Amino acid sequence: MPDLLIELLSEEIPARMQAKAAEDLRRLMTDGLVESGLTYAHAASFATPRRLALTVEGLSERSRPVREERKGPATTAPEAAIQGFLRSTGLTLDQLETRADKKGQAYFAVIEKPGREAAAIVAEVLERTIRDFPWPKSMRWGSGSLRWVRPLQSILCLLVAEEGAEVVPFEIEGIRASNVTRGHRFHAPAEFAATSFEDYEQKLTRAHVILRPEERKDRIRHDAATLAFARGLEIVPDEGLLSEVAGLVEWPVTLMGQIEEQFLGLPPEVLQTSMKEHQKFFSVKNPATSRIEGFVTVANIETADRGETILAGNAKVLRARLSDARFFWENDLRVAKSGMEEWKEGLRAVTFHNKLGSQWERIERIAALAREIAPHVSADPDLAAQAAEVAKLDLRSAMVGEFPELQGLMGRYYADAAGLPAEVAAAAEEHYSPLGPNDEVPTAPVSVAVALADKLFALVGFWAIDEKPTGSKDPYALRRAALGVIRTVLHNGSRINLRRPISYEFAALPSVVARGVFKEIAPGKVDGERLMRALDGVLPDGKTVSLTLAMMRDFDLFLSQYEDEELQYQIVEAISANLIGRSIDVAHDTADLLSFLHDRLKVHLRDQGIRHDVIDACLAMPGNDDLVLLVRRAEALSAFLKTEDGTNLLQGFKRAANLLAQAEAKDGVEYSYGADRKWAEYPEEEAIFDALDAAEQRIRPAMEQEDFGEAMSALAALRAPLDAFLTAAQVNTPNQVIRRNRLNLLSRIRRLCLEVADLTRVEG
Repeated sequence: MPDLLIELLSEEIPARMQAKAAEDLRRLMTDGLVESGLTYAHAASFATPRRLALTVEGLSERSRPVREERKGPATTAPEAAIQGFLRSTGLTLDQLETRADKKGQAYFAVIEKPGREAAAIVAEVLERTIRDFPWPKSMRWGSGSLRWVRPLQSILCLLVAEEGAEVVPFEIEGIRASNVTRGHRFHAPAEFAATSFEDYEQKLTRAHVILRPEERKDRIRHDAATLAFARGLEIVPDEGLLSEVAGLVEWPVTLMGQIEEQFLGLPPEVLQTSMKEHQKFFSVKNPATSRIEGFVTVANIETADRGETILAGNAKVLRARLSDARFFWENDLRVAKSGMEEWKEGLRAVTFHNKLGSQWERIERIAALAREIAPHVSADPDLAAQAAEVAKLDLRSAMVGEFPELQGLMGRYYADAAGLPAEVAAAAEEHYSPLGPNDEVPTAPVSVAVALADKLFALVGFWAIDEKPTGSKDPYALRRAALGVIRTVLHNGSRINLRRPISYEFAALPSVVARGVFKEIAPGKVDGERLMRALDGVLPDGKTVSLTLAMMRDFDLFLSQYEDEELQYQIVEAISANLIGRSIDVAHDTADLLSFLHDRLKVHLRDQGIRHDVIDACLAMPGNDDLVLLVRRAEALSAFLKTEDGTNLLQGFKRAANLLAQAEAKDGVEYSYGADRKWAEYPEEEAIFDALDAAEQRIRPAMEQEDFGEAMSALAALRAPLDAFLTAAQVNTPNQVIRRNRLNLLSRIRRLCLEVADLTRVEG
């Protein structure tokens, strides 16, 4: 069985596209070969900056013959139907078979396709793969119609068998397949022939091309670490940059340079980010001081001067880049030390969302929310509000403008420079976290308050303007924000009832939106017609809309001309509803957003092995907006249901609840009156009264102390007496007095169980 070797040589492929392109080549070729009737043992694909390569081992020599039977129309069918069937099969009428069918005689076509040589199939599949290759971006060149990521230069396509290698006859847009390729653009530009994959890879290595991306990464990692170690330094790990650089070179040559003394005072993150983003340099730090002192660059060529010219050129470019960074840093420090007022004013002119106001109005709402949340997370309300007010000011800094990924981190530096409390500076950096499922969660109380306020504001604001996630679309990352709230609350054990801050923000939002309208009602932008329409039918007779230039700039001044507080509230509501398209229903919207948070919590807990029905049973209980309480209850119930007592009690509860529900439906009454022991007829019936008394004495104090494990243990003690009672006593006895008493007893059992969790929602 032959092996297949394919190489597609082109101009440089962007590093970010290489890994997927190699996998797409493997997938498209192997899928196409299998669909055409060939089999194979193993396939692997590789990418370098200039080539995609594929090796397929154990390819079958021919496809299997195929015999297909296809039923056609009845022999009495219209001529057009018969002719259509003939065209679809490629046969003539005399080649069809006539067979008996349920409704008479029908035509059948027997189509036999002989096996085909592997070379013909490979050529066919390769052409389809090249023409339909899913590049994110592609281009045409010359006068042909072929599209590729960069101009395609040559194609190597071999079938390698024991008797030797055979070039697959294939040509596309004037490029004919052959057995030759080229090595490194500068070190080995001459063509050479390959006879197998092993021969191909070995000759590439001699031609200064390392085919496997992992080998290029390992060489860069090893050589960079060796260079740094020789000077008593170490490389700052960056796997993402390593993968990118390995996609930029076919023959990595690692060089190390020093950062000039004048730039060593810059924050290490600034140095690292500037070198990474602009130059693709690895940062080298002093392990004793954690200061970035050098850089490692990876060239694609060996030089006679051991890279000195390359390093000199890189250092010159780096000097210019770091000079810019130092200018940004020094200018930003000046603004920070003066109180950052310049940035505050700048954010007033930046729109956060056209329906939710400016960035500064967003900050004001986050500060108010942080103050509201602070007592529940053991944070000082004044510090939390102060931290919220400065946390996003670095968005106006020159450094964050150049490197947006440094937002938050630079905020911490600037808050420190401004002499603000350490808790405020820490919150500036940490309030964005967690950004992903594996990101660290803030733990400092002030940081927690601001982080929750930031995420809850986003959730409430976009919920109010109906920008909710739909399907796979979540343009404002609300799912991530919800998971951030959940992880922050649970990780810190924060006992906060989320319904309160959410409803607080929904109630405040109309005023925020109304203020935003006034920013558009100014000379040369929008006249007051929108305001007029919004207040149509709201102002009572005799009241008019009065707008002065001062009022256009001050919403509170406009509102003060209407003295009635109820009227002011109606005006705010009307303006807000006009802009966002609906009135805010605080209770309904709060419940809707909490339901969304609960859905995200289900996903989070499901990953931890807690079933959705167990979570539903706990969500049905009071206090479900306290996520810590909710999770404790769910964990205890999940553990309880995994025990034999838990499983049996659930079955007994279901049986008792079903009997009670059927009786209540039949009788049209609710059996909730206390059962009386004096009507007990059996020892098992008296025993369940004793068991319930004992369980109640344990469960109610346990629930008050939120000791759900103890409450579940008390429920478990009901298992045996409940089974015995249901076995010994007939609930629906003909004696109506006894029947009512036993139904009331079942009601007591149901009520006690439901005090712990809504077991009716648990499956099984």
